[in-house]
Amino acid sequence: MSKPVMLPSPSLPVTIPTESETPYQQYVYAYPHQKAYRLLDDGPLLSDLWAGERLDALSLYVHVPFCEMRCGFCNLFTRTGAPEAVTSAFLGTLERQARVTREALDAQGESLRFPLAAFGGGTPTYLTAEELTRLCDICEHIMGADLQAASWSVETSPDTATADRLAVLAERGATRLSIGVQSFLDDEVRAAVRPQKRHDVEAALGRLRDARFPILNIDLIYGIDGQTERTFQLSLDAALAWEPEEIYLYPLYVRPLTGLSSRHVTGPDEWDDQRLRLYRFGRDHLLSAGYEQTSMRVFRRIGTAATEDEEGSSISEYNQQAGMVGLGVGARSFTTGLHYTTDYAVAVPEVRRIIDDYIATPSERFRRAQWAFAMSDDERRRMYVLQHLLESSGLDLAHYESHFGTRFETDFAVQLDTLRARNWVRTAGTVLLLTPEGMARADAIGPRFFSDHVRANMNSYQDR
Repeated sequence: MSKPVMLPSPSLPVTIPTESETPYQQYVYAYPHQKAYRLLDDGPLLSDLWAGERLDALSLYVHVPFCEMRCGFCNLFTRTGAPEAVTSAFLGTLERQARVTREALDAQGESLRFPLAAFGGGTPTYLTAEELTRLCDICEHIMGADLQAASWSVETSPDTATADRLAVLAERGATRLSIGVQSFLDDEVRAAVRPQKRHDVEAALGRLRDARFPILNIDLIYGIDGQTERTFQLSLDAALAWEPEEIYLYPLYVRPLTGLSSRHVTGPDEWDDQRLRLYRFGRDHLLSAGYEQTSMRVFRRIGTAATEDEEGSSISEYNQQAGMVGLGVGARSFTTGLHYTTDYAVAVPEVRRIIDDYIATPSERFRRAQWAFAMSDDERRRMYVLQHLLESSGLDLAHYESHFGTRFETDFAVQLDTLRARNWVRTAGTVLLLTPEGMARADAIGPRFFSDHVRANMNSYQDR
């Protein structure tokens, strides 16, 4: 890891680096990426960080860093096969962290409210039904979140979506369950190094429907070795048969230290062509099936709870407005001036070490921010742009100017000129929108708005 230091945030750069033409550079779900964070020698107290922040519209995110298996494409912060002694100790530490965090929030003298909540990971349903009950109790009785009233999302998997776990989540008020299926074809999931069988997936989907969660989301992946439009349609139609309120289509990425990093042999140009072709096919297939597209990845069935409560379901992609409170190792928190988290890694030995260190962390250490990134006015502009431009609702240029006191067209003239020249954006009134081809290339457009500071930190980060 790079030397622990917080670099100063620069002003808006005049130019941007030259980037490759691949449409698949980086999935921008939160800005800046955790690789841009650095360890603080003596981080600020949480009570100081949250002073002056709005506390009546908070988002609560809990990161559960455990899975029953690690898929070949996975670069998430997660440990496989953790024994009960580890998960129990993790929950004990999370409870201590929650108490310290609640004290910092209570010090502001304002009432807390969490209209949004999410359990992510990892796979939160790796925890047993009893452990999920304990986790809900921590969120409600210590953090003060009303899970029955919140829009609340939980990630699950076919093997862990058991009836007893789902019963706990349904009873406690979960509104959205997202299950990672990736493909309904056994040969494709084997190619993605994901050991699952279709009959197990279908059984899990049946249990999810029986539990009657308002929103069911099914994740699918395109770009797997050997995948074609015909095979992709088989998975799309198998998902559509369950009439899910949401379907997410993810392009396959192969990152360092993942199971596929040494096995995926398709040439980059050929692979890009395959992914673009499958994306367009999947998009058109879902649009014709009665879904609307809200981002490159997200498709929501029209007339369902997913389109009626778009704000609630969006926390699965991280609601990154200031006011995110993160609990658990790997969880991020967002205040106006600072984003902070714990240590982060992908390699198995490092993940285990970090989880062990988290479990052993004294409560006093949780009173201060650890790994962090300072959010300057420049970085807040960039975050705002990424939050809006990459969504189907677009970036309202008038709202941008009202919010920041500057014009987007001036702040990001170089990026805007490039996007217009390639017909990746269009204007509707005061709103800047991605064209269909621009939406297809959102993973290349997003990184164009990264600051030089963020790029430098990410480039100096040592994968581990």
